[in-house]
Amino acid sequence: MPRPEYSSNDRRDFMKTIARQTLGVSFAGSIATPGLFGEAQAAPTPPGKAKHVIYLFMDGAMTHLDTFDPKEGVEEAGETTPIQTRVPGMKFGDRFPKLAYLAGAIAVVRSLTTETGAHDKGKYLMRTSYKQINSIQHPAMGAWMVSEVGRLNQELPGNYVIGGGGGHPGAGFLEPSLSPVPIANPSAGLQNTKLPSYLPPELFGRRLMLAAKFDESFQKRRNNKDVEAYNQLYGEARRLMGSEHLKVFDIKAEPQAVRDAYGNNQLGQGCLLARRLVQSGARFVEVNYGGWDMHQELYSRLDERANHLDTALGNLLRDLHANGLLDETLVVLTTEFGRKPQLNVNVGRDHHPGAFCSLLMGAGIKGGQVYGASDKRGFSVEKDHASVSDFNKTIAAAAGLPTEEERFAPNGRPFKIGGNGDPIKDLLA
Repeated sequence: MPRPEYSSNDRRDFMKTIARQTLGVSFAGSIATPGLFGEAQAAPTPPGKAKHVIYLFMDGAMTHLDTFDPKEGVEEAGETTPIQTRVPGMKFGDRFPKLAYLAGAIAVVRSLTTETGAHDKGKYLMRTSYKQINSIQHPAMGAWMVSEVGRLNQELPGNYVIGGGGGHPGAGFLEPSLSPVPIANPSAGLQNTKLPSYLPPELFGRRLMLAAKFDESFQKRRNNKDVEAYNQLYGEARRLMGSEHLKVFDIKAEPQAVRDAYGNNQLGQGCLLARRLVQSGARFVEVNYGGWDMHQELYSRLDERANHLDTALGNLLRDLHANGLLDETLVVLTTEFGRKPQLNVNVGRDHHPGAFCSLLMGAGIKGGQVYGASDKRGFSVEKDHASVSDFNKTIAAAAGLPTEEERFAPNGRPFKIGGNGDPIKDLLA
């Protein structure tokens, strides 16, 4: 039977598919620029600061009143009962006993407010510290971190997003190579990292060599940076396909007991993969977990989500500590906005940007404290207002990133990492 023929377009499409899945190009909006596996070395991290960030994003707007800012003695408390943590005066919702036990490592910010109650705008603002506009795309924190301090492992990308990554701003106006590598399913790991069965490695190598010869005269005539970027991308993707470092993406290598401890669900397995990536030198790993947009039947839906979060985050903190990583890893738990105190007719909570809460844990953070407060109903901030930019500036400061130096977009506009707020000094170690 004759061997099928494949054109140069087939070859390029095949390699682009591999690169998109393995190098995170799908968030870039364009091809990756040189440097993903370049010679740039990691900048030194200031003592006591986070070398890594694990960023848990509860997609859909996690209810603050039923998680880490519960209320007592008011109708708005709903069916959630506050329980005492191991930190005097700090109470969590009753669905979080594991995290209540670990409260000494946790800083709770209960005074966050945001400017929008729309999901996409809220998520964009939370990840970038800037409003979503048509004229420019701003970088998310992971891209800033890799851009500023470099990769710790020169053989693997430094930025990832696990779970739903739709609408992620990625690298924004920074180099596309700084975009997060998307991993849709943590249990499946990194996809499309093997050659198709019809293409043996030696034949694939010959085709790349022949293609380079065919393209040589064209490249000399054009001297086109986009063409150079494509060639760089081919080489980078091929190198990653053959790397032994791909083993880090296979959580099946973990003992079954460890996988079970994290929880056999998207969040639990995502947190386990995040720990493996951090162990291998990843700078920034976002784990996205949806299902928090609870406009109806709040409490029947909350039980599952809260259990997954309590188990996954609790085990992640213990595991990082046991592996000596918590002192150099900042763990963030956040969401795009809060939910209304008044339950609606469907026994759910609607969107509410006026008050919400988030958690900070690990490197660079003073745990065992509550910062700020909402009022007795959880409707508005009563003490120590914190903007999204203040919160992100705190993350940046804990990671030793420059928070006051200006960086410039291609159009010349100045921006600061974390926006124009101020780090919350009371939270910083």
